[in-house]
Amino acid sequence: MIQPASTVLETKAADIELVHVSKQYGDSLAVDAIDLRIDGGQYCCLLGPSGCGKTSTLRMIAGHESITDGDILIAGRNVTRAEPAARGTAMVFQNYALFPHLSALDNVAFSLKMRGIAKDVRRKRAGELLELVAMSAYAERKPAQLSGGQQQRVALARALLNQPGCLLLDEPLSALDPFLRVQMRAELKRWQKELGITFVHVTHSQEEAMALADLVVVMSHGRIEQSGTPHEVFNRPRTEFVARFLGGHNVFNTNGRSFTVRADHLRVVPHGITPVQNASGDNGMTRIGGVPCTVREAEYQGTHLRVTLDPLDGSPELVSLVSDGDYDPARLGPEARVVVWWEERDAHPLAA
Repeated sequence: MIQPASTVLETKAADIELVHVSKQYGDSLAVDAIDLRIDGGQYCCLLGPSGCGKTSTLRMIAGHESITDGDILIAGRNVTRAEPAARGTAMVFQNYALFPHLSALDNVAFSLKMRGIAKDVRRKRAGELLELVAMSAYAERKPAQLSGGQQQRVALARALLNQPGCLLLDEPLSALDPFLRVQMRAELKRWQKELGITFVHVTHSQEEAMALADLVVVMSHGRIEQSGTPHEVFNRPRTEFVARFLGGHNVFNTNGRSFTVRADHLRVVPHGITPVQNASGDNGMTRIGGVPCTVREAEYQGTHLRVTLDPLDGSPELVSLVSDGDYDPARLGPEARVVVWWEERDAHPLAA
């Protein structure tokens, strides 16, 4: 358990505002005039595929990358031209960047040593931060003697040394194996809540962003496609890109209208059968659909099966999540002819 922030980390969460920020590398526009506000104390995930501009955005906030146009404000102060050390931020790099010849304790204390702080003072401070991230028992170990998750904790402790109001994390979980990734994800969330400072976290993992963030910012081709809470972004994707990138959605384009239906709301029935109306059929809901398909595959995933369908009209594949109890391999298995339906209330319109 992390100690209360007041005992080790005496700082105030910083709000961050990007105003029409752009970044150009030669002829390539990496970030295209984005506007974004992150409230103090929020956990924000910048989410998107490789090359979408999320890491460039993080590095501009940190001051490790100059901006081509626009302004960056942190805690109400314009830091656009400020050096990284003057911004009140700290960064945890993707590869952790620990000195291999130094112990965990000395890695954390290194910047204090460079500033001429007395050895006993800097080791005491570094020890407090290692205790903060439950690494006191490994203080004298070199990085090579630590697991990936333990190295990440050391890197986090080092980043907190100067009491930042905002912690910036560049794909901090990408180098970990899947089991450890889930464990460290939970710890990052707990640390952020207990420390109370602002976290900005770059990731390409939809699952990671949904699990961690208070604010999800989905980026594509240097622009922000949508920002909001995980619930808002997943349940009401604004564009086709967001719906497809997040997954779990089917996109339909009919009569000039684009909309999504979540995979768990798409019903699959054998060809020639009309689904039974719910008992609450007088609630004003209207069933629509009736798209004939062939089942391509049914993938068992524990509590449900992920059924992939090919519409007979050649439109893009559809996916339905069918509960294990409702799945009949004889009638819904591969190569079966089926029809998909959905309730009108489950169709979410997309922006043009």
